[in-house]
Amino acid sequence: MLWALIVVLGIIAGTLGGVVGFGSSVIMLPALVALFGPKEAVPIMALASILANVSRVGVWWRDVDWRLTAVYCATAVPAAALGARLLVSLNAHLLEATLGVFLIVMIPARRWFTKRGWTIGLGGMAVVGAGIGFLTGLLATTGPINTPFFLAYGLVKGAFIATEAAGSFAVSLTKAAVFRNFGALPLETIFRGFAVGATLMLGSWLAKHIVLRFDAAQFRIVMEAMLLISGILLVWGALTTVQ
Repeated sequence: MLWALIVVLGIIAGTLGGVVGFGSSVIMLPALVALFGPKEAVPIMALASILANVSRVGVWWRDVDWRLTAVYCATAVPAAALGARLLVSLNAHLLEATLGVFLIVMIPARRWFTKRGWTIGLGGMAVVGAGIGFLTGLLATTGPINTPFFLAYGLVKGAFIATEAAGSFAVSLTKAAVFRNFGALPLETIFRGFAVGATLMLGSWLAKHIVLRFDAAQFRIVMEAMLLISGILLVWGALTTVQ
């Protein structure tokens, strides 16, 4: 029953993530934490994200901004390796609480950036790549806070979805390699990660048909509600486990 729920959530998460470029981890992570624990949930999500991002790049291949992708990855990849290395030595309950708090903080952070309507160039994206790469290596899901930077660069719709996915693919691949090197990716975890990723891929392909017609403003409200609920559940789970 739990795996059936994960399959359904994966298709939904993959579709929503394929529409706006983020959200898959937000939806999937609480379920994975509940089923496998926070220490295994993050590597599983890293592997699943590889497949999800590959599918998004495939759907919008012609729209990828490869120059931006290269600049972003140049700093994001080594920073993600550092964050992922730190992750494997953290306390599981502390990690779960941190994940929850981070999801909640992303709500006002995203609004703060959006309201100011600022733009950013390639140099700024290199700095952003370092910061978000480290956070992604450590915290598993930074799509919502990643979004304002790519939008501020001037990317929209398919170009935004594909370029953000290309950068996230490199980061996720780096995380997976680090997890594997430090023994956090046994074969069973790899199987689980790719099983979850397969459901996200299906959702990404379904999303292509609704991207140009979707009301992004309404979806932002839904995503913020999901961020808040997921964050509260993760923090609550960590606190009750400790007690």
